[in-house]
Amino acid sequence: MCREPADTNCSCPEWAKDLQLSIGTLIHKLEAGHNLLATSLYRKKANTRSSKKEAMRITDSFSQLLSSKDGLLAFSKFLKTEFSEENLEFWMACEEYRKIHLDNKLRTRAQTIYQEFLQSGAPREVNIDHHTREFTLQQMAIASKNCFDAAQEHTRVLMEKDSYPRFIKSPLYKELLHKPSVRKLKLSFR
Repeated sequence: MCREPADTNCSCPEWAKDLQLSIGTLIHKLEAGHNLLATSLYRKKANTRSSKKEAMRITDSFSQLLSSKDGLLAFSKFLKTEFSEENLEFWMACEEYRKIHLDNKLRTRAQTIYQEFLQSGAPREVNIDHHTREFTLQQMAIASKNCFDAAQEHTRVLMEKDSYPRFIKSPLYKELLHKPSVRKLKLSFR
């Protein structure tokens, strides 16, 4: 490693030179008596209470789990261990489907979702009853943003009643409880 940032024979990457310069500036300012303030830029482990609080809220309701990024990730991993990840993938595909604004894209995406998750023998077929499947197929003819509502709700209830209670007792949930969150810290001088 280079001793001086200005060394022309240096093979250090630019970031190392910048870091070396920043540390030199920091030391100089501290020696000169400047006060150091913390704001937000560099990563630092935050207190685990906030992430634990979020993980604890997941036990309050299945809706809390569905609105938590970390919770969804852990739940998805859990469902893969149970070979039922298609339920969550279908639910998420329906959520994305509602965000589409163009009618021709709605029809195309609706067909793709149906063939992937709802059609008998689909590659990632979800477990819904025949009536819900037929009703959804009829709703697809309209190609509205709500055509999958009944099937999505059926799948959501299935996950909430069946998989969710097992997830809360699983090691993956316990891991989520103990996962430290990350906060950013920036140093500045007054």
